[in-house]
Amino acid sequence: MAEPITVLLVDDQELVRSGFRMLIDAQDDMHVVGEAADGAEGIAQLDDLTPDVVLMDIRMPVMDGVEATRRIVESGVDTRVLVLTTFDLDEYVFSALKAGASGFMLKDARPEELLSAIRTVASGDAVVAPSATRRLLEHVAPTLPDHVGEEDNRLSVLTERELEVLGEVARGATNAEIAEHLFMAEGTVKTHIGRLLSKLEARDRVGLVLIAYETGLVHP
Repeated sequence: MAEPITVLLVDDQELVRSGFRMLIDAQDDMHVVGEAADGAEGIAQLDDLTPDVVLMDIRMPVMDGVEATRRIVESGVDTRVLVLTTFDLDEYVFSALKAGASGFMLKDARPEELLSAIRTVASGDAVVAPSATRRLLEHVAPTLPDHVGEEDNRLSVLTERELEVLGEVARGATNAEIAEHLFMAEGTVKTHIGRLLSKLEARDRVGLVLIAYETGLVHP
């Protein structure tokens, strides 16, 4: 039997943490290893707890979820961050994704959605729903400091086909939809996405979407 997924809860509301703990600990394949009331407290527990996933609130005192996410990612640990927010069009969410979070979920998501997201993040994938990613990025893309009008050579390493796949990813298409749009097998789409992640040094699908918007490949 596989080791259970370990989760660290970081949220300044004790009642919220208690609810998440009850839900997560009721699962056979995951359990909560710790709780923290702010980002600084959460980071302080990382070395001892080494959680697979941090369930991270964004707006907290002392250290918010964006800065905490940035420090976790920069530390090089294998821990993945799943950001929680009350609003799906929250600029702070974009900042957290840019800092390296593997996705975001709304706090009022259904329990099964949250549990599925934790499992997905623990496996190394991103969990932002394509439609939510597109909606969020179209909302904040005009504020990107290095958006349209500045030379960006990151995409020069990609083939024409890879650029097409990246464009579809950025528009929120699933692998099945990309396969249909570009007339290729779904397995081939996965291969192209793997190459995109490697060539662009992106952590996950969210990172690919961010790069597509930053380089001007896709516009809101």
